[in-house]
Amino acid sequence: MNPAFDKFKNIVINPFTFKMFLLQKLPAAFFAGLRIKAFSSTICVVKVRYSWFTKNPFKSMYFAVEAMAAEMCSGMLVFGQVYKRNPKVSMLVVKMESDFVKKATGTILFTCEDGQLIQNAINESIATKEGRTIICKSVGTNEQGETVAIFNFTWSVKAK
Repeated sequence: MNPAFDKFKNIVINPFTFKMFLLQKLPAAFFAGLRIKAFSSTICVVKVRYSWFTKNPFKSMYFAVEAMAAEMCSGMLVFGQVYKRNPKVSMLVVKMESDFVKKATGTILFTCEDGQLIQNAINESIATKEGRTIICKSVGTNEQGETVAIFNFTWSVKAK
């Protein structure tokens, strides 16, 4: 386990410091109203609400907002593992695939449970000094528990 992960987790679970983090690092997510509902080394849940700011002309959530929330829930897991890591580890999305299953209205929760895969890939990259890729799945569900979208993000991590 990365000892700096707990420091990053404290930033994420505190509403004030998380808003400051978003303003500094992900301002579009701040303005779209993305929030962390749950966060640990293995799982991240991001909440986004249908609103005037997140809507499209079809009375549902704009697909780019869904993608942002889906990417954030996998990205926070990656970022937490590379945060203040020694040696430094770079991270980058190299591919995204998505399936939109149902109109996204109301409150949508995006969940990624791939934290252990991420930890393993980063540890391998540090040990071998070679890059690794991980495919992280983010599933969006509505208030009724129905799947509205499924995203697969391919992350590249490499120890510097």
